[in-house]
Amino acid sequence: MQGKAAAPAAGTVLNALATHRGSAFAIDEYTHATVDLFTEAEIDDDEEAIVGEIAGAPDADTRLIETCVEYVLDAHGEPEVAGAVVRTESDVPMASGLKSSSAAANATVMATLDALDRTDRMTREDMARLGVMAARDVGVTATGAFDDASASMLGGVTVTDNDADELLARDEIDWDVLVYTPPEQAFSADADVRRCEHVAPMARLVEDLALDGDYERAMTVNGLAFCAALDFDSEPLIEAMRQVEGVSLSGTGPSYVAVGPRPALEQVQVYWDRRDGNTWLTTTQTEGTHTL
Repeated sequence: MQGKAAAPAAGTVLNALATHRGSAFAIDEYTHATVDLFTEAEIDDDEEAIVGEIAGAPDADTRLIETCVEYVLDAHGEPEVAGAVVRTESDVPMASGLKSSSAAANATVMATLDALDRTDRMTREDMARLGVMAARDVGVTATGAFDDASASMLGGVTVTDNDADELLARDEIDWDVLVYTPPEQAFSADADVRRCEHVAPMARLVEDLALDGDYERAMTVNGLAFCAALDFDSEPLIEAMRQVEGVSLSGTGPSYVAVGPRPALEQVQVYWDRRDGNTWLTTTQTEGTHTL
């Protein structure tokens, strides 16, 4: 039995580290998951029951995707299913602030349900919540990241309460998006949460703007606040603000995302291309995670 799914990456409107309220939007870059399920007769006694593989990263931590498969099988599996192999492949750089972990979890959860022919057994929000539970359990997130997971699973832009794993708002937006990813990595679980809590008044302002649908101004306020809190360079934001209204540090960095008219983003790309790292133009995505 085999299942396949793809989950989009996402950019940040509001970082949830300060208040545990967050907002993110799906972008048209993907993590793909393939899950193969096996019976007891097909597994050697000395093999692990669930094995994860990440394409291009043989030494990467696979606990998140393995745990996602385990939780789906515990809830919806059949007695004859005794093991699984889950493989992920991604266009999204790991530890770049573009929600690669949430995308991997979402794709894995849906691919496992697809392999079981049971995608109708869970709502899409609950699929995202299951991936969030796995992320918390393996320690790859500081907040649970339901904002990131919901944007990737549902598409569009979402606003969430990450303490309650509650969706506060969802909107379908149609933006062009510019992404800049410096060469370094930044892991969400390593972020200085206490320092981020110092910018909570600004985070509450960003939340109000997002709930009012003023996503671009929300992004920019968030970017300025969290570049300061997380000690990232704010100069890419200043460069982008010459051309567009919406720009932010994505997640806990190191990537930056800007939204606006394509010609304006192309000019921002000229500025950002002078820096080390990679830039690319893409669009928002409203379909969310889907089977293949």
